[in-house]
Amino acid sequence: MSTPPIGVLVVDDEPLIAEAHKAYVGKVEGFDVVAVAHTAREAMAALRHHRVDLVLLDLHLPDMHGLEIARALRTAGSGTDVLAVTSARDIAMVRQAVALGVTHYLLKPFTFAAFRDKLDRYARYRTQVQQAGEVAAQHEIDRVFATLRGSQDSLPKGLDAHTLDRVLLSLRSSAPAGLSAAELAAGTGMSRVTARRYLEHLADTGRVLRAPRYGGPGRPEVEYRPS
Repeated sequence: MSTPPIGVLVVDDEPLIAEAHKAYVGKVEGFDVVAVAHTAREAMAALRHHRVDLVLLDLHLPDMHGLEIARALRTAGSGTDVLAVTSARDIAMVRQAVALGVTHYLLKPFTFAAFRDKLDRYARYRTQVQQAGEVAAQHEIDRVFATLRGSQDSLPKGLDAHTLDRVLLSLRSSAPAGLSAAELAAGTGMSRVTARRYLEHLADTGRVLRAPRYGGPGRPEVEYRPS
């Protein structure tokens, strides 16, 4: 079954700008404009009558401040997300938007590339938070926030997040015993040098424990186990 598109409500008091934003949304795969509103009253009506996942919200509306819509959504316990699309640059306004759970804040004027980046990041974030189960480690939570906010994962050059997840999964599967770099390499198909780089990074950042493994002739191996 295909995933339904993310339903978007465009809210802007200027019809030409609202239509431009609607056209922008139409160019981003996975999104669909379900309604356009020019006032807060129209926006609240649209929220009642349509399945809205994301509101593109202008803050300067003729009948009510845009953040009152965000406040109403939070008061109602709605899971609808809000992307503020506004020329408001007051830092107090930004703080209030964050307090009300506004997902993103995009300043006018902006390019289509900047707009698309915000929607693409939101789509990836939405996919991550809708997955069932629990996160296994802090870095997985950090990655969700990094996806949404646009910050970069702090991995050393040459390491990637997907392989890091594979390493952590292998370590968790081995618990309570640990793995050496050679054992991890054999189980994942990566080289021993690459396996050691990932394990050492995890140990240096406190996500796994590192200890010598005795029992055979010669130098002891280093064993890594989940912290």
